[in-house]
Amino acid sequence: MGLGDVVLFFVIAGSNFQWVATAAAAGPSSLVVWLIGGVAMFLPLSLVVVYLSAHHPDEGGLYVWSKRAFGPFAGFITGWTYWASNLPYFPALLYFTAGNALFISGTSGGILAASPSYYIAVAIAGLGLATILNVYGLAVGKWLNNIGALGRWIATMLLIALGAIAWMKFGPATSINASTMRLNFHFKDLIFWSVIAFAWTGPEATSFMAGEIKNPRRSIPLGLALAAPVIAAIYIAGTASVLSALPATSVDASSGVMQTIGITASRLGLAWLTPIAAILVTISCLGSAGAWLGAVARIPFVAGIDRFLPPIFGCLHPRWGSPVVAILTQAGIAAVFIFLGQGGTTVKGAYDVLVSTTVLITMVPFLFLFASAIKLYVDPRGPDPLRIPGGRWTVAAAGVIGFATTAISMVLSAFPADDEPHKALAVIKVLGMTVLMIGSGMAVYLVGRRRAARTS
Repeated sequence: MGLGDVVLFFVIAGSNFQWVATAAAAGPSSLVVWLIGGVAMFLPLSLVVVYLSAHHPDEGGLYVWSKRAFGPFAGFITGWTYWASNLPYFPALLYFTAGNALFISGTSGGILAASPSYYIAVAIAGLGLATILNVYGLAVGKWLNNIGALGRWIATMLLIALGAIAWMKFGPATSINASTMRLNFHFKDLIFWSVIAFAWTGPEATSFMAGEIKNPRRSIPLGLALAAPVIAAIYIAGTASVLSALPATSVDASSGVMQTIGITASRLGLAWLTPIAAILVTISCLGSAGAWLGAVARIPFVAGIDRFLPPIFGCLHPRWGSPVVAILTQAGIAAVFIFLGQGGTTVKGAYDVLVSTTVLITMVPFLFLFASAIKLYVDPRGPDPLRIPGGRWTVAAAGVIGFATTAISMVLSAFPADDEPHKALAVIKVLGMTVLMIGSGMAVYLVGRRRAARTS
């Protein structure tokens, strides 16, 4: 991957329209929460990723960093939980894709909008496409990532333009001022903060493929610097645009971007824009699925090399150079999660459970990541050292702030949404899938360690 590919990868991995819709549904105060999340999560995460990528540019990213800092067990659990978090994330992302694809017909889908069969079918199809392209290797798979990133940016520009026109022609649908942007500290609002913290993650993803990036010491920090303003614009300007066109109380948290474009375009006599925008949003979501599927498959690949997983996971396809066993295994388990998340609940309930599980599991490896940055810091040396302004103190501060943000987000993410009809079942699913993923990781590590000992 060259610099351009890295920039587009950061955009597609570091942003998602589903969080724009979720934020807009929470009201104008979400604009302030976006800024707080950027300072408390995105900035510290970017600093530690840039530092660690420059000094330890190994394939495997945070798996390798945690292993260097705290030993093999910490490294494996870090990689395992990060990998495992994407298993429920893929279904959640693909459910969101299915909801937005309904607008390609020019409407919100009618009866299909509440059909579990439709959502399962689209999720399986999208997962299959992302899997096939990644099996063909990064040279092929990166094009889905790149096209998805461009589609997301074009759709964001369209959303911003329609929001501005709606504001000028009809007046703001949601009042955005100092009063409405005031933060609320009700418990349900604090739970939403954990989702925003999760939304700001993504800068760490590119480091998993550092071995396949041209000059990673230069491309990763420069690519992140170029992508960061785009990611911030997608989130903050996108949320403001939705709020300018629709009342916050009417925003659908699972399809708010397309809902906004569809309604606004119709009011302006530009209904033909809706299918075009829906195609762009759908492609961008598929790009996210492809990017994450390819990136996190490098974790079991490295674990296979380390013999914590069967050695076959550490093998590359002889023709395409992809970790094919890791990719196919990951896709197969994600397909199971698509059905597990749906069981015993509504489409929205399944979506909420998948999102909460993703947030909770994902935050576990970030605890190790931020702690690793503090542990591994050394003064830059060499002919071309990368220096972080403020040196050790900046990296330490980033680690502490990021660690605290992560820990708080984990606690808040376990609580169910207010409108969840089966709250106890939702909590059991979230905690149960989390315990299952961590417990299975510990079991796999112990088996792998015994296997490695016997081999030695």
